[in-house]
Amino acid sequence: MDGKKQNSAKLDTQPTKNLDKKPVDLSGEQSGAESDGPAEDTRMLASGESAVLANGGNSAVDAPEEAKGEEQESWGSFAVFVLKLALVVLIFRSFVFSPFSIPSESMLPRLWNGDYLIASKWPYGFSKYSLPFDIPIIPGRIFASEPERGDVVIFKHPIDGTDYIKRVIGLPGDTIEMREGQVILNGTPIPKVRIDDFVIPQSANTNCAWGAVPETNADGDEVCRYARFKETLPNGVSYDVLDFGSASRDNYGPRIVPEDRLFLMGDNRDNSLDSRVPPAPKGGVGLVPQDNLVGRATIMMWSTDGSAEWAKPWTWFSAARWDRIGNTL
Repeated sequence: MDGKKQNSAKLDTQPTKNLDKKPVDLSGEQSGAESDGPAEDTRMLASGESAVLANGGNSAVDAPEEAKGEEQESWGSFAVFVLKLALVVLIFRSFVFSPFSIPSESMLPRLWNGDYLIASKWPYGFSKYSLPFDIPIIPGRIFASEPERGDVVIFKHPIDGTDYIKRVIGLPGDTIEMREGQVILNGTPIPKVRIDDFVIPQSANTNCAWGAVPETNADGDEVCRYARFKETLPNGVSYDVLDFGSASRDNYGPRIVPEDRLFLMGDNRDNSLDSRVPPAPKGGVGLVPQDNLVGRATIMMWSTDGSAEWAKPWTWFSAARWDRIGNTL
């Protein structure tokens, strides 16, 4: 632009200076002066384009590489986030709280098939059974603490490693005996009082066992009725149990609980494979080592009657037993 202004100035002044001399040859030097401007501009443009190609051209080539690098960095950050989240979940489930489900009726009337509960992991210490897949990185049991009579505990089956849930009845040194369905602890019968019957609706998760009386209630629903009793341990802990009547496991012992072992029973006395039955895969548990303890049942987080279908989302809610959710154990 400056070159064009200078040329315009020459065109304005030269005719004035040359009035007394000779006519300006517009096709001569003056035309040559105008032609120098575009040539110079062309050279400058060419020079600029060369500079762009020399400098900016590399940026254009590098742009996809930079974008690729940023994408890789983004995925790397996401992977780190996922790993950190997985580590937090692992620590939380191993040492704080962990969910468990109830797949049977051995703990009726307190726990129903289809209940989902949260267990606290710290009350009895930590062992390899506290970790996912029973990873053997914890020697023995650390920060060990003995449960109390009446605690509802989750533990690993001594033979097949399955998660089981039962109630603590006998501690190390206790003498356990059972006569005609009456538990005798250290020579003293545990108080057992008949209370109102236990009635539970029949569902996909609940059928009437042999000790139940099938009925139809006033609403037309099929239910199961069981005889229910309340037991009270020497430490004052009370809980309800079911008793079907005379059964094969109504007599046991006497037996002294060895050191570091526990005598555990299901509240559904005639429908429970517990410490009265010798340990066998998918069977009885015998006297359970305390090292096999996983946690203490704490709170109910969900309960379903088993009628829900994944393809029908509304049944997820209709199948829920809302009155059981949030109950403490």
